[in-house]
Parts: sequence; structure tokens; C-alpha cells
Amino acid sequence: MVQAMVHISENANQILNIVKAMYSLKDKSEAIEKVVLSFGEDLLEPELRPEFIQKIAQISKEKTINIGNLENFRKRYGMT
Repeated sequence: MVQAMVHISENANQILNIVKAMYSLKDKSEAIEKVVLSFGEDLLEPELRPEFIQKIAQISKEKTINIGNLENFRKRYGMT
């Protein structure tokens, strides 16, 4: 386990006290760990939103268009 001395604002301190009370934690170290780990889940393994999954499923069902190369793509979509 790593130990660290931290300086936090009064507002952050109040939030840690609330987290500590909500989850019946022993001390602020556990509250800090709870907050960091719950925030970290979103950073390390973000879940895909259901709307995004539906959109990708719809796109994957669409018929593909063979455009050949980049030059053909530009001609087809007026990008020349």
C-alpha cells in the first residue's frame, strides 16, 4: 500500500466526509480510494452507450459500397 500526504480544499474535505459516511468507511483514506476507483472505472473501461451500440449495429447491417480507391471516392462525392 502506498502512503501519501495530500492537501485538499475544504470543499473536497466535506465531500470526502460525506462519502465516508455514505459508505460507512473507517477513514478518509478509504473515502479517497472509493472516489478514485469509481472515477477510474470510467477512465479505464468505459462502457459504450446503448445508442452507440444500436447505431453501430444498424451500420453493420447496411450494404457496403465498393468505391475502389480514394480518387473514385472523391469523384463520387464531389470532392475534386
